[in-house]
Amino acid sequence: MTHAQALAAIRAVLESTPRPVSIAVVDDHGELVACLAMDGAARDTLENARRKAYTAARSDAPSTRALAEKVRDAPTELASFDPQFSFFHGGVAAVADGHRVGAVGVSGLPGADDERLALSAIAAAGLEPGA
Repeated sequence: MTHAQALAAIRAVLESTPRPVSIAVVDDHGELVACLAMDGAARDTLENARRKAYTAARSDAPSTRALAEKVRDAPTELASFDPQFSFFHGGVAAVADGHRVGAVGVSGLPGADDERLALSAIAAAGLEPGA
């Protein structure tokens, strides 16, 4: 995930969100490339967005939603994950040329809306969502 791609992703969310959110963009290791907490976004949303992006980048699932569905009925598996992982919807892996290059996490709206914004951010960055 390049800095230019991260900024394009953040701009896309800023231009399309109906209410204040936080956005985090990470590289393929889950390390922060860029982030923003909009004016009016609840302060905890920035850490939630970072954790969503981190999870989507480091797990084998294409999104935090997919990972949550995978472990929903497996409490022992859920307990064995990295403690920084988030199972809230809104984190989506980003892929270029078939390789995971990072992820986008959005927090501040209902999970389905956060995920929709993350997907649009990935597209705006010229990347594909994880599969």
